[in-house]
Amino acid sequence: MDNSKKSATAMRDPWARFEAWRYHPSINKHANIRRMFPGLGWAVGAFVVACALEKVFEKPDDGHH
Repeated sequence: MDNSKKSATAMRDPWARFEAWRYHPSINKHANIRRMFPGLGWAVGAFVVACALEKVFEKPDDGHH
């Protein structure tokens, strides 16, 4: 075996396989943020619909107190 191959093997980071997941193409910052809030879009939509329905069906308040 070459000296260069031996030195390359000896210099290799033993923790590299534990860090490799960080550089995988399917794992990125955008995908992780989207997975943190999976139902956020539905929740915002439901909130807007609930506010609109409340505004439409609200009783007029004529009293002072």
